[in-house]
Amino acid sequence: MPKNIQPINKNLVLVGGGHSHAIVLKMFGINPLPGLHLTLITPAPNTPYSGMLPGHIAGFYRHDQCHIDLQKLANFAQAQLYIDRAVGLDLKNHQVICANRPPVNFDILSIDIGSTPATISVPGAREYAITAKPVSKLLEHWYEILNSVGKNPPQSLSIAVVGGGAGGVELALSMQTHLHQIWTQNQQPIENLKIHLFHRHQHILHTYHQSVQRRVEQILIKRGVNLHLGETVCQIAPQHNRETEKIWQIQCKSGLLINSQKVFWVTQASAPSWLKTTGLGTDEQGFILVEDTLQSQTHPQVFAAGDIATMVNHPRPKAGVFAVRQGKPLYENLHRILSGKKPHPYKPQQQYLSLIGTGDKRAIATRGVFTSPPHQLWWCWKDYIDRRFMRSFCL
Repeated sequence: MPKNIQPINKNLVLVGGGHSHAIVLKMFGINPLPGLHLTLITPAPNTPYSGMLPGHIAGFYRHDQCHIDLQKLANFAQAQLYIDRAVGLDLKNHQVICANRPPVNFDILSIDIGSTPATISVPGAREYAITAKPVSKLLEHWYEILNSVGKNPPQSLSIAVVGGGAGGVELALSMQTHLHQIWTQNQQPIENLKIHLFHRHQHILHTYHQSVQRRVEQILIKRGVNLHLGETVCQIAPQHNRETEKIWQIQCKSGLLINSQKVFWVTQASAPSWLKTTGLGTDEQGFILVEDTLQSQTHPQVFAAGDIATMVNHPRPKAGVFAVRQGKPLYENLHRILSGKKPHPYKPQQQYLSLIGTGDKRAIATRGVFTSPPHQLWWCWKDYIDRRFMRSFCL
């Protein structure tokens, strides 16, 4: 270390192993800050890359191809890794409260813990539905389905997906692709496999342009997905009409009743409840309000990025593309504030190219009012972008 550079001797704690923090760790590994004590607190030693998860469920990618090795990344950044879950903050004493270990001290804190589907208001959803996050739990149930179907193919199978946003659509189509393949190999009638998709709005992908909605609805109908639009799920209850397997009844406000062996919950995102007890400024959904610098509106020593953050001046959808693009400005501002410099404002782009996979190695491309029909070339482009992103962590 040059004599004129003094080590900063500060603690930077990263809570959560989301996309933004993965990029931050990589960049601190490439450009280490002398004297920095870097710590990552996250529940699992690897983190899923959301862009490739539908492809993994469809059977196109292995588990290791769509998960970032956080232990390897922490080693590269010379960071301490605690496999634990944050459950609170003591902002007065600058401490992160963990579920299973003593509090962790910080000078600067960054939070990137993602979001969870909102299930609290629907009776039975918490007990019987499988939420899209944490992804590890979703995949655990999905592997269970694949293992069960592979070993002892049932005469019929019904799977329900609640939530008709991009995540729900891609999940339904990807699951159908993989299960159709198994059904075909076992020479079973495809019509015995039922995929139900529930959405409380009258049109699928209601936040997208009408041209996208029309194309996706046509694809779902053509593929034989049972669409239940304008249907609000109000209860999930166990049924005991079969002795050999568990059946759940999905009840809608309209009176519609559907039975299913598995119910996947992919609804509007919500924030973990413990954040509201910390004293951090949050929006009505509990997400951390941040300024253009990605600093908390109420506590400038706290940064937040990804789904858990709401930019006050530039609200954006809870989409992985924004978490990825926040990674570099988050790193730069953390580096600057640790070095005693003023952080720079960041403005996310308003429009972006969205590539929605259709589960068959094709994708729809949309940006603003532009929408392209599903094509293999768009899937190849998406596959290239996703693989390039994952290769960037092969350190």
